[in-house]
Amino acid sequence: MMMLPKVEDDEHDQYYMLIDRSKLLVDSFEYIAKLKNMPGSFFVEFKEEQATGPGVLRAWFLLASQEIFNPNNGLFVACPDDNRSFFTKSRNISHLPFVLAGAFEVNPLHLEYFRFSGRMTALALAYDVQIGVVFYRIFFLQLAGKGVLLEDIRDADPFLYCGCKEILNMDAKTVDQDVLGLTFVCEVESLGLRREIELCPNGKDTVVDSKNMETYVNLLIQHHYVTSIADQVTYFLDGFSDVITMSRLPTFFQCLSLEDFNLMLGGRSDISVEDWKAHTDYHGYEESDLQISWFWKIVESMCIEQRKMLIFLWTSIKSLPLEGFVGLDSRLSIHKTSEFDDHLPSSHTCFYQLCFPVYQSMKDMEDRLKMITKGYIGSSFGTV
Repeated sequence: MMMLPKVEDDEHDQYYMLIDRSKLLVDSFEYIAKLKNMPGSFFVEFKEEQATGPGVLRAWFLLASQEIFNPNNGLFVACPDDNRSFFTKSRNISHLPFVLAGAFEVNPLHLEYFRFSGRMTALALAYDVQIGVVFYRIFFLQLAGKGVLLEDIRDADPFLYCGCKEILNMDAKTVDQDVLGLTFVCEVESLGLRREIELCPNGKDTVVDSKNMETYVNLLIQHHYVTSIADQVTYFLDGFSDVITMSRLPTFFQCLSLEDFNLMLGGRSDISVEDWKAHTDYHGYEESDLQISWFWKIVESMCIEQRKMLIFLWTSIKSLPLEGFVGLDSRLSIHKTSEFDDHLPSSHTCFYQLCFPVYQSMKDMEDRLKMITKGYIGSSFGTV
């Protein structure tokens, strides 16, 4: 982590951003893309909302990153076996079950959005904000300047992987009888039009046989996962290097394993309730109070996504750092309020405070906690 730039809150070099939640991706892009140099700090407000401070900044990092990595926005596609794991894709891979969003397919700013994505990813790392996504191996390898092999695409593209394995495992005599009917070309689709791409010079006249089938498979993989996305990877790295300088960039990726990088970026996928309790203080309540006992029993009964949403509402952090709760800036706290017990819990995310009144039953508390951990509320609640 020593290679990451140290972020200091420099009020004299603060960059102000007013973000409309209904245009989160576009607004964030416009602010970040036009920066010539990275400012000393960022100050974020959401339009028509009063909340400000570190909690709002963390919320913006998380929500903007979710938009960047939303497959519907056409920049990245989720790995089939892990919807937290992402890689960029060619505009013309016809066999993947994801079609690039039309707006980005014809958008002249398509590549600039990858520069923006690189900046946002590096800034999230620099600000130590876990954004809840991880990179898939084929993308990380290219960021590290390494090659992509057949085994690297196994989970990202099972269809292509199995097809290539089937070719390589065929009997040499059978392949030489031209039963495959393959030449060194691949079919691609772009904007609804299909066309053939030669994988090598004179590829359409070069028949795949037992002597060159390994070369064919390697060229096919290189086309789909290296050549066809080379521009996107380059722009992403350019944006990343605006935060982590180019001279340090190769060392940064090469000294990290994929697992370490993804823990830094995505955070822990598990949440220990015991660790949570050990790092929570009480104000107005005592640990022995019924309401506190009920609260932790309810948390223990929650699924992992509900726990993440509750943490987000409490702190504007949805994924914990590698160290767990001890890795946060400060301890969490639960505060007693004097409101009537029909009120929902509220929070002060800048200070990691969760506030709720004296509920009269565990069921009342559970109903209200379930209400605030629903996704549609979680997008705006918890930044007061």
